[in-house]
Amino acid sequence: MTAQPITSPATLTRAQPPARFGDLIAAEWVKARSLRSTFWAPAVTALVVLAAAVNAAHADYSNFPTYSPADQHLHGFALADAFPVTGYLVLMIVAAGAGASSIVSEYGCGLIRITTVAVPARGAVVLAKAAVVAALWAVVGAVISTGSFAVAEAILSGRHAGDSFTGPGAVPALLAATLLGPVCALVGLGLGVLIRHGVATIVTAIVILVVLPEFFPSRPGTLASVNHLLVLAAWQRLTWAHGPPSALAYGYATFAGSWVVYAVWPAVALAGALITVRRRDV
Repeated sequence: MTAQPITSPATLTRAQPPARFGDLIAAEWVKARSLRSTFWAPAVTALVVLAAAVNAAHADYSNFPTYSPADQHLHGFALADAFPVTGYLVLMIVAAGAGASSIVSEYGCGLIRITTVAVPARGAVVLAKAAVVAALWAVVGAVISTGSFAVAEAILSGRHAGDSFTGPGAVPALLAATLLGPVCALVGLGLGVLIRHGVATIVTAIVILVVLPEFFPSRPGTLASVNHLLVLAAWQRLTWAHGPPSALAYGYATFAGSWVVYAVWPAVALAGALITVRRRDV
């Protein structure tokens, strides 16, 4: 009888190939789709936004005969009505909450310890989670923005006040509305890594994304400069949420600056998350 060589656990560990980034993304998607909220939260959000767009467009449709001839010839009715502030505030809150929950839930149940044992490269895990969260909410955002714009355009076309998908400002507005969800979700994810507590993370995200802009009006002045650095103001500028903007007359942020705000917020949130996971124990 031939004795079998004894293989130590360390040898078995070394024999396993390192996890590829694609494997991490697949694992994070399995985690995401296992949660019921991954599907019902975007569905409810879509219904809220579409209902708000229908309400805004119907109001303009009903009041259109009372508008002055000059106002009736203004461009942008469908753009303004397709992206109602009330509906998109809900989207911001839900997306930020979903991003936060994607990591905070793992800290709460202890799954993060198993994850870090299986994949010691914590930064790669965070990036994979960010990729899944961003992709998911980009799809959700595309469906919601396209649907709300189509609904508003269909209603207002009865007054010849609709805007086509190829009209002035339509493509940037649709893109900005689509990306609002991923931006807020990544901010929520970054805050979740930093705070690691569900309620505290979501409250902080709501304060930063939704409440803080109320303290810094968009009227010209020092406070407007702070307002221009916030995600909500950037979204309003890019989507014409208050009608065709004039940066000089109404204190709106610049068009290019608003895109920079869209890029900086999730980048800073993820950078903070990556630094934190590498320096702090799980």
